[in-house]
Amino acid sequence: MEKMDVSGYAAMLGLFAEMVWDEAIRKQKEQTLYREIDSALARGDEQTFIALAQQWKELHS
Repeated sequence: MEKMDVSGYAAMLGLFAEMVWDEAIRKQKEQTLYREIDSALARGDEQTFIALAQQWKELHS
């Protein structure tokens, strides 16, 4: 197996870091939406619930 040069290794690490960062952002958005959806339900705010539910669906598609 060939050894990876330093620039290739750095590129792989950068890609991995970006993937981890993207996943962390997605999870944060998911948690925020979950709390906002729960709050809209508790208030009986149907319009906000529908809008947030649509965002939730888009996040998971």
